[in-house]
Amino acid sequence: MAIAPAPAEERARVLELVSRHGWNATAFQTLESGYRYFFYGSDACVAFVDTGGAWVAAGAPIAKPEELERAVAAFVHAARAAGRRACFFATEQRLHASTGEALRSLIIGEQPTWDPRAWPTILARHRSLREQLRRSRKKGVTVRRLEPAELEQGPTHEQVARIAERWLSSRAMAPMGFLVRLEPFAFPDRRRCFVAEVDGRVVAFAGVIPVPLRRGWFLEDLARDASAPNGTSELLVDAVMRWAMLEGSTWLTLGLAPLAGDLPGWLRLVRHVSGALYDFEGLQSYKAKLRPSAWSPIFLSYPVRQSLILSVIDALSAFTQGGFLRFAWRSLLRGPKVVLRALTALLVPWTLLLALAPTARVFGAEWVKWGWVSFDVALALALFRVLKKPAPRLLTALCLAVTADAVVTTGEALFWNLSRAQGLFDYLLIALACSAPALAAIVLWGARHHRRRLAQSKA
Repeated sequence: MAIAPAPAEERARVLELVSRHGWNATAFQTLESGYRYFFYGSDACVAFVDTGGAWVAAGAPIAKPEELERAVAAFVHAARAAGRRACFFATEQRLHASTGEALRSLIIGEQPTWDPRAWPTILARHRSLREQLRRSRKKGVTVRRLEPAELEQGPTHEQVARIAERWLSSRAMAPMGFLVRLEPFAFPDRRRCFVAEVDGRVVAFAGVIPVPLRRGWFLEDLARDASAPNGTSELLVDAVMRWAMLEGSTWLTLGLAPLAGDLPGWLRLVRHVSGALYDFEGLQSYKAKLRPSAWSPIFLSYPVRQSLILSVIDALSAFTQGGFLRFAWRSLLRGPKVVLRALTALLVPWTLLLALAPTARVFGAEWVKWGWVSFDVALALALFRVLKKPAPRLLTALCLAVTADAVVTTGEALFWNLSRAQGLFDYLLIALACSAPALAAIVLWGARHHRRRLAQSKA
């Protein structure tokens, strides 16, 4: 009941356990990078990440059903001995039935599942799906399954890697780790990869990993280039379904739809307010339109004496790869549209505040005051234009203008406003006036860099 020291030996041992006891969709994912392993006896293990405050397990223990309760207890005990909390992310109902009162659970989403043998019937009943397939085929999209050697190295390997990089670059948030890490090349002899091509060029891929005890598969990765024709993703799903049907598989999932299902009220609120950064509803809708045969709840499970709030924070920490502040900063530097919209919206009350501010004490002269007001009005209009339609040159001009704004505002504050400040409110206003354009400049330069990288990757 100890953590084995040799990573290569660990992964070989875990692979054997997954082959024997891999029932959860997350089981094979634990062979990808970033995990540590807690072994219970010779026939069970828990894959986890150490956040510094907790051991966060990727799914339920990989073990026989009759060993689950003991493996959970041993893992929780070992975590506490190491000065850590413990929780299990993405568990299913089977774990709760096995552990009784040892764990509490919070529903965090739903997992759609299909019987691939029913896929032809699903297509026959739903014209919209057939139309998506027809549309992509008409655009010349073809799908084929890669051989393991192609996935390991060579020109197709390089094209898949570029698609993965472009897809990650297009996200509003910085890349996350844990169970959403994109690693299409791990264990190429065990996974399956399907690529969608147009004129021999890869435009999308689907990565599929086994779920041995369910005689099933998990379509783990579905990434496409911005140039891929409409219907490309559906054509990949169709190819995976038909292949799984021929393989005799009776179970297939596209994985967790986070914050879907019968959620508590506070999680529904989180889903609503965070939609600008992560499209929870869009992801659920996409999976729903493929007409799954069932939706099953997925849980965050944690010891009964442990705080729910701390357990949620621990689980989120596992995804952020280095802490919330670092993740937020990396996401901010990508200049997501939601942040640009916020900057644009905040410019309106700020400009009104400048227009109403006392001229003599704040600006010294009328022309200075109305110069700043005019500048901010022009800035807001330019930001509206950039948000509405990509305009690289205008975005560059905005970066330069806001950087100049930050420099001039700081100089004005040092040589004029500080000596005339009359109380705490004035000092706070000066600090805001200096920090706001500096932060805006960082965000805008980040947005410019991010968009240039996207444009270069598409070239």
